[in-house]
Amino acid sequence: MLLFEETGGLDLDATLRCGQTFLWRPLEGGGWAGTAAGRAVTARMEGKALVLEGADEADRAFWERYFALDLDYPALLGRFCAGSKRLAACVEHSPGIRVLRQPFFETLCCFIISQNNNIPRITAITGRLCEGLGAPLGGGLHAFPAPEVLAALRPEDLAFLRAGWRAEYLIDAARRVASGLVSEAALTSLPDAEARALLMTVKGVGPKVADCVLLYSLSRWSVVPMDVWMKRAMARLFPRGAPVCCRPYQGIAQQFIFDYARDVLPRKTADKKTTKPRRND
Repeated sequence: MLLFEETGGLDLDATLRCGQTFLWRPLEGGGWAGTAAGRAVTARMEGKALVLEGADEADRAFWERYFALDLDYPALLGRFCAGSKRLAACVEHSPGIRVLRQPFFETLCCFIISQNNNIPRITAITGRLCEGLGAPLGGGLHAFPAPEVLAALRPEDLAFLRAGWRAEYLIDAARRVASGLVSEAALTSLPDAEARALLMTVKGVGPKVADCVLLYSLSRWSVVPMDVWMKRAMARLFPRGAPVCCRPYQGIAQQFIFDYARDVLPRKTADKKTTKPRRND
C-alpha cells in the first residue's frame, strides 16, 4: 500500500471523471480500480490523503508523477484565481481536478478511440482492448496491450472491440510506435508544433487528438486541446483568449474551464436547447 498524505487538495473523483482518462472504473462503496504502465491499483481518498492499494514504495515516484502530486497546484490555482475573476469561477467550481501524466502509448490509443465518441463507450472499448489483448494483472484487471501486440494484428482482428473505423487507426499507431517512427523520446525532444506534426503522421490523428496526447501524457502544460465544447466555452467566457495569468499553463486551465462549462453554462442558457457536453465531441 502507498499513502500520499500531501495531495494539495486532490479530488480523485473529479480528476478521474473529467474526460482525460478512460482506464479507471469506480468501485461500489467508493474508490477506483485502474491501471497504468502495467501497474494495477485501487485508489481512494482518506480525508485529504491518497491511498493506493496494490502499489509499494518502488512505485512511489511513478504514482506521484502520474497524479501530478509533484506540482504545486495550490500555488498555481492561486495565481489563476488572482489574475482572472472568470477563471477563478472555473477553478472554484471543482478545485481538486488535476491533469494527469499518463503513459504515452496508452494515451495515444485512448484518444484515437475517443474520436466522435462518448465517455461510457470509450471506457467500454478500452476495457475490451485490455481484457482481450493485455496481460492479466490480478483482481480482474489487465494491462494495456504493448504496441508490438497491436502492430501484429489486422483491423478484422479487432472486431471484438466494436470500435469501427478506429481499429485501423489503432493498428497504424501501434506499428509506428513499435517501429520507432513515432516515439515518446522524439516527441519529448521536439517543440510543441513539431511534436504535434509528428503525432499527426499517425492515421486518423488530427490536431485535437495530438494535443490531448501532448497535454495528458507529455506534460505540455501550454497545449490546449480544442473540441466543439471548448471552443464554445472559450467564446463565451474568454473571447479574447486565455487570461495572461495562466500562461504557460493554459492546458491545465482549460481542464477547469471545460468542467465549469460542462456543468454550469448549459443551465444558464435557458433560451436554447442544450445537452450536457462530452469531452470528446
